[in-house]
Amino acid sequence: MPSPTSIKKRQRDKIKKMTQDYRNMIIAVVLSLAVVIGWQYFVITPQVERAAEQAEIAAQQSTEEGAVDLATPDGAGEVTEIAEAPSTFVTREQAIAEGQRITIDTPSLTGSINLVGGRVDDLSLKNYRETVDPDSPIISLLSPATGPDGYYVEQGWVTSGGSASVPDTKTLWSVSGNGVLTESAPVVLTYDNGEGLVFTREIAVDENYLFTVTQSVTNSSPGDVALFPYSRVARHGEPEVEGFFILHEGAIGVLGDENLVEKSYGDLQEERQHDIEVTGGWLGFVDKYWAVAIMPEPDAPINARFSWNRPGQTDIFQTSFVGRTPVVVPNGGEATYKSYVFAGAKVESVIASYEEELGIDRLELLIDWGWFHFMTKPMFYVIRWLFGVTGNFGVAILAVTVMVKAVFFPLANRSYASMAAMRKVQPEMKAIQERHKEDRAAQQKAMMELYSREKINPISGCWPVLIQIPVFFSLYKVLFVTIEMRHAPFFGWIQDLAAQDPTNVFNLFGLLPYDPTALPVIGSFLAIGIWPVLMGITMWVQMKLNPPPTDPSQAMIFGLMPILFTFMLGTFPAGLVIYWAWNNFLSVIQQYVIMRRHGVDVNLLENITNSFKRKKPDDTPKS
Repeated sequence: MPSPTSIKKRQRDKIKKMTQDYRNMIIAVVLSLAVVIGWQYFVITPQVERAAEQAEIAAQQSTEEGAVDLATPDGAGEVTEIAEAPSTFVTREQAIAEGQRITIDTPSLTGSINLVGGRVDDLSLKNYRETVDPDSPIISLLSPATGPDGYYVEQGWVTSGGSASVPDTKTLWSVSGNGVLTESAPVVLTYDNGEGLVFTREIAVDENYLFTVTQSVTNSSPGDVALFPYSRVARHGEPEVEGFFILHEGAIGVLGDENLVEKSYGDLQEERQHDIEVTGGWLGFVDKYWAVAIMPEPDAPINARFSWNRPGQTDIFQTSFVGRTPVVVPNGGEATYKSYVFAGAKVESVIASYEEELGIDRLELLIDWGWFHFMTKPMFYVIRWLFGVTGNFGVAILAVTVMVKAVFFPLANRSYASMAAMRKVQPEMKAIQERHKEDRAAQQKAMMELYSREKINPISGCWPVLIQIPVFFSLYKVLFVTIEMRHAPFFGWIQDLAAQDPTNVFNLFGLLPYDPTALPVIGSFLAIGIWPVLMGITMWVQMKLNPPPTDPSQAMIFGLMPILFTFMLGTFPAGLVIYWAWNNFLSVIQQYVIMRRHGVDVNLLENITNSFKRKKPDDTPKS
């Protein structure tokens, strides 16, 4: 039997061993943690950071340039992404100053062509400014990819199976001549690939907004070379749009059997890519007043594409086409390909001339005339003609109102005659109401008998309003979409017929130092200027010529209509409100004369003053 001393010794040895094991385990754990932490800190973290930096750089490169996303035909080589050097977010002016450029200087345009890539990425419109202030900046249309809101046009070649080296978005072109593109002097860019192919690109521009791009290839290599020409419009970032249902802004094209193709920026993001095989046609992007479109020759077979991608943090929207059949450049020979670019203001006469001269299919649809173009375009033509006579679009609107009143005079004459007859029988109508006040059915029957006997149409008063609704809509469309109306002055404070009346009754026309429209919730309803007030007054005066409705509820609704219309039209284009007020004024005169001719003693002033008097229950309206 072990002695107590040996037992204690064995226990001490066991405890000592356990202590050593725990200590070794703790040391092992600490060393393991140290290794893991050290590996994470000195190896993994730097690798992750480098990978993140590389990913960020790649994203910036991809965002800036994006893939040359083309609908290449069978047999064409694959077009890969070629990104420019990474750039920070610079201003438009800094982006333009970074590279070598060719100046563009015409009566309508100013800007430059980037010799790197040979693209048109700097374009402003000399004849249009951002506001009515003559000192405000001119409109900038195209901008470099390295700056904010990149927007540019580019032409080039795609190889057949990668058989030749072609210029790309990084190519530095050389230019012959003085390096200034004018309407009378095109520029020629040249690039030698060092493999027997010399590429030239002649860019010409007219006095307005049409660029003609002629691409040529001279071949001194050992064999024939087949190339596919392309053209594209790229837009970086989603632009702000009006977002109004009567106006399309975004990608657009007229492409053969698909006719008019319109895609908003949201549509492009959702669909990502839409390809169309077609002969001729055109496609591009439209804003409210500006457009950029690329056009092959009318008989050229192409593959067209609408696309969107987001390689980094910025959306890239693109419209492009590639020639569907290759351009074969024989050994010792030359081949050319011509295409066109429209970049500028959507002036109807200019667009119509391009459509006719070049044979471009329905280029007129760059302007969104809408489904009722058969009414909108004639309205525009008449107003433009009257502007040529009067020299003022506001006066032209007044004149076209008189013309519309003349056209619809027979219908309005019958309507007002019927309303005059209702005025004459108003005492009988009141007697019928009193006699059958407890029996609505009998009252209605007696009223219909009276209408039939006196040959009165009770709804005839609606016709003067109904017949002007199509005219109203057509004029609204013309004022809203045509650039000819933009910043067109009238008289006095109306300096832009396409914008709302700038005055406001709720700050006493500027005497009080605050903007009522900035108020929350109700602010949007408080844009009431002088012309909307005049329109409301003329509408109210016209209603005083008509017999009041026999039903009190209807009478209340009719009484509120001038107020409601005043608030509704407060934010409408001033030209439209001027039209409505002038139309009401002419209607008052026309209706007054017709009613007097039919024997109705219309005391308009008394009717108006009675509206402000407290009526007694037995008061009857006076004729």
